[in-house]
Amino acid sequence: MARASSLSGFPEWLPDGRVVETHVLDSLRRTFELHGFAGIETRAVEPLSQLLRKGETSKEVYLLRRLQEDGEDGSGADPDKQLGLHFDLTVPFARYVLEHAGQLTFPFKRYQIQKVWRGERPQDGRFREFTQADIDVVGADTLPFHYEVELPVVMAEALAALPIPPVRINVNNRKVAQGFYEAIGLDDVEAALRVIDKLDKIGPEGVAVALEEEAGATPQQAVHALELASISATDASVADKVLALGHRSALLDEGLGELVALLEAAHELRPGTVVADLKIARGLDYYTGSVYETTLVGHENLGSICSGGRYDSLATDGKRTYPGVGLSIGVSRLLARILGDGLAAATRPVPTAVLVAVTDEEHRRASDRVAHALRARGIPTDVAPTAAKFGKQIRYADRRGIPFVWFPGADGADEVKDIRSGEQVGADAAAWTPPAEDLWPRVVAGTAQGSAPGTAPDAQTPGAQAPGAR
Repeated sequence: MARASSLSGFPEWLPDGRVVETHVLDSLRRTFELHGFAGIETRAVEPLSQLLRKGETSKEVYLLRRLQEDGEDGSGADPDKQLGLHFDLTVPFARYVLEHAGQLTFPFKRYQIQKVWRGERPQDGRFREFTQADIDVVGADTLPFHYEVELPVVMAEALAALPIPPVRINVNNRKVAQGFYEAIGLDDVEAALRVIDKLDKIGPEGVAVALEEEAGATPQQAVHALELASISATDASVADKVLALGHRSALLDEGLGELVALLEAAHELRPGTVVADLKIARGLDYYTGSVYETTLVGHENLGSICSGGRYDSLATDGKRTYPGVGLSIGVSRLLARILGDGLAAATRPVPTAVLVAVTDEEHRRASDRVAHALRARGIPTDVAPTAAKFGKQIRYADRRGIPFVWFPGADGADEVKDIRSGEQVGADAAAWTPPAEDLWPRVVAGTAQGSAPGTAPDAQTPGAQAPGAR
């Protein structure tokens, strides 16, 4: 085999990093299920024609084909027959809802945690293979507004349970922006929203120019649009600030009412977490109501770790339309920051709590019996690989992070040693149990800043794909 080398854009965590990742994924599942979301998993591939419905992603799709394509399946270049790896979880979910609508009960609350693939240039904050965690509520024909309040609250709770700094969920409502633009006479609303979505990247001057060039705005309309985008608040005062700009429309009033209702409900349940930020536009044109972007306090340079919004048509079969609201966490993006900045670490890289020493190879069966008895009682246990001197077996356990070494004795006079403290006591495999905090690896708050306690030494710069299809 040729010399192994890292492949940029495809992160691999070392065992202690994997412990942290598993903790994050298990915590997310637990919170989602507490709120009534059912887990699903969709296939990794979709017809290319479905993946290309969002034209801007055409260069990012990984095409699936056999090494020796013989054309017998007749696929050729037909995008309806060619397959590609999914680049987000929204496209496959839309297909899933249509395909299984007859077996689903609406409103359908689902969570989905899976790998996705995107063929773009790897860089800080971008991976080619990454994990996303989505939650959505989808209705048949209608979906009540209260779900637009529920989802950011659920996501705030899910993120608060992770070993990360506090999060801030910035919210807006597309009806506010659209109603305001219509009130000032700006015709190309979708283009204006796409431009405003770039405000943090190109700044007010760049946005003003782009609004004139791409959205057909006059200089005065561009000024008004930037005034709206500058507004933020944590309470109902956001409506007063918008109305003080002097422009009204029925759609604007409806959007402000929904935005205020969201802020007030979120403040009651998760005070200080949800903030109205009217520059949040989410440039994708299928959003129709609330939109969300989430940042890590103190790590704003990471960008959004969780985003989404309300859409009035996830999919349609010609007879029914399925509106919904959804949010997506860039798990790999988040995990890379957790590990890269030492925000959390595993107490040990292996599940093993006890290493059973081997006196000599003739008595290995005795060590195996001890291990069997401990495992039967739910204690993760391994047996020493060789009957080396006990000092070497202890050092082996120490290198692996195993806290206890068990020494089988004659006539059942066994002893177990906590190799961290040096305390050694008599023990019975049918009764002894390690302290609860040592039974399984735990994830604890980290203290180090800098190199990750779980990244491979040749891994790329920490970062991960933003949930860009949201």
